[in-house]
Amino acid sequence: MAKFMDVHTGFYGVTAQQLQEAHESDLAIQGDEGVVFERAWLDPGAGKVFCLATGPSKEAVMRTHERAGHPTAEVYELLVEV
Repeated sequence: MAKFMDVHTGFYGVTAQQLQEAHESDLAIQGDEGVVFERAWLDPGAGKVFCLATGPSKEAVMRTHERAGHPTAEVYELLVEV
């Protein structure tokens, strides 16, 4: 399985609880696309959320986020790790 990092923008003022709820909405449907969302990070001042996932493709990650209600086109495959 490939590893991906995605970035969501426009999440200004989001709370940890709201991030948890968004992450849980991904977890509820991730199996439909063969994706596993591992973690999510929030920078509420910058309005950014970062998600780490494994899955079969960038498109599978994007479809899951879209169905969960927080789409993003900014998904990067992590090809090199140290």
